[in-house]
Amino acid sequence: HTINTWLKPMALCIHHNKEKKRSHARALTRLGAGGDGLCLGSPDYGDALAKAILFFEGQRSGRLPANQRARWRGNSALADGRPENVNLTGGYYDAGDNVKFGFPMAFTVTLLSWSAIEYRGDVAAAGQLGNLRAAIHWGADFLLRAHTSPTTLYTQVGDGNADHGCWERPEDMDTPRTLYKITGDSPGSEAAGEAAAALAAAYLVLKEDGDKAFASRLLAASKSVLELANNYRGSFQSSCPFYCSYSGFQDELLWASAWLYRATKDGKYLNFLRDNQGSSNPVNEFSWDNKQVGAQMLATQEYLKGRRELARYKTNLDSFVCALMPDSGNTQIRTTRGALLFTRDSVNMQYTTTAALVLSIYSKTLQSWGVSDGVRCSAASFSPDQIASFAASQVDYILGSNPMGMSYMVGFGGAFPRRIHHRAASIPSIKVLSRRVPCNEGFSSWLPTSDPNPNVHVGAIVGGPDENDQFGDNRGDSAHSEPATYINAAFVGACAAAMGQSQKPASPTLASY
Repeated sequence: HTINTWLKPMALCIHHNKEKKRSHARALTRLGAGGDGLCLGSPDYGDALAKAILFFEGQRSGRLPANQRARWRGNSALADGRPENVNLTGGYYDAGDNVKFGFPMAFTVTLLSWSAIEYRGDVAAAGQLGNLRAAIHWGADFLLRAHTSPTTLYTQVGDGNADHGCWERPEDMDTPRTLYKITGDSPGSEAAGEAAAALAAAYLVLKEDGDKAFASRLLAASKSVLELANNYRGSFQSSCPFYCSYSGFQDELLWASAWLYRATKDGKYLNFLRDNQGSSNPVNEFSWDNKQVGAQMLATQEYLKGRRELARYKTNLDSFVCALMPDSGNTQIRTTRGALLFTRDSVNMQYTTTAALVLSIYSKTLQSWGVSDGVRCSAASFSPDQIASFAASQVDYILGSNPMGMSYMVGFGGAFPRRIHHRAASIPSIKVLSRRVPCNEGFSSWLPTSDPNPNVHVGAIVGGPDENDQFGDNRGDSAHSEPATYINAAFVGACAAAMGQSQKPASPTLASY
């Protein structure tokens, strides 16, 4: 059985399935082993990787360092946390707004760290390991300071409704910097669990840096905040209506335990995974809300090392692959005619990039353990190379191999979004227009204009096209034109994987990291 393919503008490989020639495409693939393919070229993955990481400097909050590369940004939100005598400066603005949401920010840090762990060699070969570590450090440092006591974790800075009611640069903002936190009396196990995962994953990356004391603090905080999540169980509601958790908190507890087992090898975390695997269920997406497949991926790596008691996680991970792979017989997430995984018509790229990351890591894991038969679905089997190739096709779509012939990453290629839904990018830099631009002026003068944004937010990946592969480049269309930190964070690893696949270098394992 072979996967259907579609020859796109700028397509990377040509492959014909004679029996399904007229079916243009639910399933572009650059084809792995066993496929007849003619490669025509690849995007500049190294350039895309560098820009994807640079994006995070444009999202920084707080006092910017001397080596800041996104020079159009300035210092902002320097008093965050002051009403409660805590230092909550720094961290990342979530997307095109000026709020710091700790729950998705932690997911962003976890994804960036996972990318650095799995693809260290590829990132280093592109000359980006230092920049990636800096991006991880910037977010992890905020999470560390947000955990102010064993039973306290600050989860948000800024009033989401007030912020969204204004269109102003972060350097100018005068909306309330309201503080939200979880405690033993007001729990939020999802947010605490994700923070634990992020801190443990960041520890694994940053422990190799010179500041071993900082790394040790990350690990200690990770253990502490997981205890907060597990001992004071309750669903996270304080961020609603913006980041309400719909999947519950069990997925974050599994995810965090898997990361802490990887970081510490402490058997109590492995036992938690073993004893709670009944909470692991088949899913078809990986997102800031639902971490099931992330935990399944980490647990499957342990299963392949001989931890056979974790078999349920691998079964569920295989189901995830079958739910995404076209023509598997179990496909749940459709692909557009241009072969983009399309989960839902609102910031769809977040699901595309996370899927590409997990598929890439699973392919790499299967190859490293010599599991050549890959994943068996009801109507097809997919080799590790085929899984990796499908994941890479999603990266290629984002970088321009699509019906619009444009990149969905700002600053990459000749055609890319010019009017992204992003307050800081859409108003002239404070270094160019030094006077304050108030809330209402932003709405009247800068949000509605059809002019390109004055600041090119290099590396920003937007929400993406609609189900018909169409994109209007409309600043007011936040569902398609807004970037978000977790879109880019997953893309970093997926892009590094595609780059490694195109060059086939030896990839280091965690043990050698």
